[in-house]
Amino acid sequence: MKRVFPAPLLSLALCVLWLTLNLSISPGNLLLGAILGFAAPLMMRKLRPKQVRIRRPGTILRLFLLVGRDVVTSNLIVAWGVLNASRRPPRSGFVKVPLDLRDAHGLATLAMICTVVPGTVWSELSLDRSILLLHVWDLDDEAQFIEHFKSTYERPLMEIFE
Repeated sequence: MKRVFPAPLLSLALCVLWLTLNLSISPGNLLLGAILGFAAPLMMRKLRPKQVRIRRPGTILRLFLLVGRDVVTSNLIVAWGVLNASRRPPRSGFVKVPLDLRDAHGLATLAMICTVVPGTVWSELSLDRSILLLHVWDLDDEAQFIEHFKSTYERPLMEIFE
């Protein structure tokens, strides 16, 4: 079964996404959605890294809530900073964050978190995956930012994936 459907949930999601984007469940769209859901995971099966092993699933909810809180507060902070940029310009800069996280799935999740949280941009990951270069929109204290980043995002991801 895994040879025909290497990722059954992905196949289903792609088919549903196709039908949703086309706003139609005509026979032609059903057929195209089924072909897309069947063929895409087969063609990309070699690109998938090793299977995901989640060690502590309960930590996922805690991380989700932390990221949600940070998204809301960061949006407010960035919006306030943009509105007051003429009075106090933001102190942006690059921060080198030493990483202990090595799992490819954890690093990919960390990259998505950096993309979602306003004010941070994933700039570069060293070849040995030990240092992450982030651009931070408004940086008060670099050491405090690194500690917050590691405790809020990296440690829970290490609990989940490693």
